[in-house]
Amino acid sequence: MSYSRKILAAANKIINDRRSFATAENKLRQTRIDAQIPEIAGLRKKLAATGLAAAKAMTMGEDAEKYIEGLAEINISVQNEISALLVKNGYPADWLEIPYECRKCSDTGFLDGHFCPCRKQLLIDLNRQSLCDISPAAECRFDNFDLNYYSPDVNEVTGYSPRAKMTEIFNFCREYSLDFDTDSSGLFLYGATGLGKTHLSLAVANEVIDRGFGVKYYSAPELFSRIEKEKFGSNSTDTIDETLECDLLIIDDIGSEFITQFTVSAFYNILNSRINCSMPVILSTNLSVEEMQAKYTQRITSRIIGSFTPLPFAGNDIRQIKRGEE
Repeated sequence: MSYSRKILAAANKIINDRRSFATAENKLRQTRIDAQIPEIAGLRKKLAATGLAAAKAMTMGEDAEKYIEGLAEINISVQNEISALLVKNGYPADWLEIPYECRKCSDTGFLDGHFCPCRKQLLIDLNRQSLCDISPAAECRFDNFDLNYYSPDVNEVTGYSPRAKMTEIFNFCREYSLDFDTDSSGLFLYGATGLGKTHLSLAVANEVIDRGFGVKYYSAPELFSRIEKEKFGSNSTDTIDETLECDLLIIDDIGSEFITQFTVSAFYNILNSRINCSMPVILSTNLSVEEMQAKYTQRITSRIIGSFTPLPFAGNDIRQIKRGEE
């Protein structure tokens, strides 16, 4: 599973902050309890002494095991005394344990050398939030994609109804998201405006994120504008790096960007890099295949046609239909 450096850094900071907070809170609790229940301060010193004695016992050879067992019994007895005193004075029995948010990993984010479930969930949450910050992802799910907006009438030219075609595409996208892996094929969603391309792209993104994969979404104008500013301004390559760090890259509304020799070159380099590394991309556009071929170089269109699964959307502009219902 691959996430951008920004998301990984954000997750590390949150986990480190959790651990620091838990440690600081534990020290405050100890100070308060030592002042309110002096007996516990003495018992905690006794615990520390048994720990030091156990460390020294490692040099005792054959007698060490029996000695350490005796220290362990003393340790448990002292802990029970502390718990009893806490409860007697109105505190929970475990009040002096460090209050880690995740007790499995003690707020380290790792468990047995692997990501703890708490870190995995945090990465999922951060990835989803980053997606929602720049797109309508929160409203774009498979369960609210309404196929009733597509006409059931058979088109005489195509031989199928928009609803039948969109049902096929909907089912394909849902299965794609459920079976997604880092070597899945790319998708090319194309058709007129308002047919649900962005909705289904983001529905795939939501499902893929839920399964623990890293997803990065851009609208084409935003993506190429950022790359151009970084190239000719800060000399940063953050955006280009982000397009290569994620498991799934989604570029929405291809063809709506201001097309220059630079943006065409940047687009080709992103596509070529991810295709060569078998890293999936979802592209959506309001352009037809012929219009794509007219706008972009043959190198780009041949890469898309040869490497992506084409999904031609059908129907009438749903946004206009919804406005007519208001």
